[in-house]
Amino acid sequence: MAEFVTLEVSDGIGTIRLDRPPMNALNRQLQEEIRAAAREATVRADVKAVIVYGGEKVFAAGADIKEMVDMTYVQMSEIIGDLQSALGAVSEIPKPTVAAITGYALGGGLELALGADRRIVGDNAKLGTPEVLLGIIPGGGGTQRLARLVGPSKAKDIVFTGRFVGAEEALAIGLVDEVVAPDSVYDAARAWAGQFTKGAGRALAAAKAAIDQGLDTDLDTGLKIEQHLFAGLFATKDRTIGMQSFIENGPGKAEFVGE
Repeated sequence: MAEFVTLEVSDGIGTIRLDRPPMNALNRQLQEEIRAAAREATVRADVKAVIVYGGEKVFAAGADIKEMVDMTYVQMSEIIGDLQSALGAVSEIPKPTVAAITGYALGGGLELALGADRRIVGDNAKLGTPEVLLGIIPGGGGTQRLARLVGPSKAKDIVFTGRFVGAEEALAIGLVDEVVAPDSVYDAARAWAGQFTKGAGRALAAAKAAIDQGLDTDLDTGLKIEQHLFAGLFATKDRTIGMQSFIENGPGKAEFVGE
């Protein structure tokens, strides 16, 4: 039984809930529990979309520095791959994912949120990568995902300075996608995720794969990835259901089975 992370499922939505008071510091145990929860969300057929949530007061305020302070280069080089893959585990879920952020999402906390498809924040949110102030850099995917999301210039400003980015600035630069009142963050995330609980799961997974994989390569290769994934959907039941429903009833009325 996980101590700090749970996967709670209702109405087709799985919530990966972080609960390590007071700040959800991401120690190695919590990181591995995130990985396990992401894997469970991936394989469970009753989970159609996923929310990552740190609670009403804070998302996650970064890695547990007390675990790192006495580590050597050799020790860190042996575990950094595990840290990076654990914080990136949400990005591997082949379903729509959204980070619901209240309060601080800093360092590893922001890196975790960057792995989601969408980020919804409270107007009190503070986001950032303050690692440089400790003499290090983001090591959980932050330098790569942040630059891909907001562009290299803005990413460098945030990483170089270690400053906190407020909700409105984060929205303006594309770091987050929606700003709401703090008490409404989780409900807003459920509203977004709820759009997909009756959707064609294999098509959603293919769309996510095409976009994510295509961004990591050139246009011609990305188009070939799209071709392959598009053609593959013609082997699914949902494709048949969707097209037949469109012909008989018009758009948006198909009842998909997830196969």
